[in-house]
Amino acid sequence: MDTRGPETPGGAVLRDAAENLIQELQEHFQALTATLTIRMEEMGHRIEDLQKNVNDLMVQAGIENSIKEQMLKA
Repeated sequence: MDTRGPETPGGAVLRDAAENLIQELQEHFQALTATLTIRMEEMGHRIEDLQKNVNDLMVQAGIENSIKEQMLKA
């Protein structure tokens, strides 16, 4: 049984348009969410690479041990 009541002229058209708009918004939101997730993962990998490169440079410069020693003294 349909509990929406009687249809008004143009009501079905308006309802269908609203449903289509909501569906499009949901699809756009899902695509945006997927894109953001991918970009956040990429940024995480870049940060890890940057951290590794900084650590490597610190070892090459011979300052890694002095920083660790300072942290142990504090």
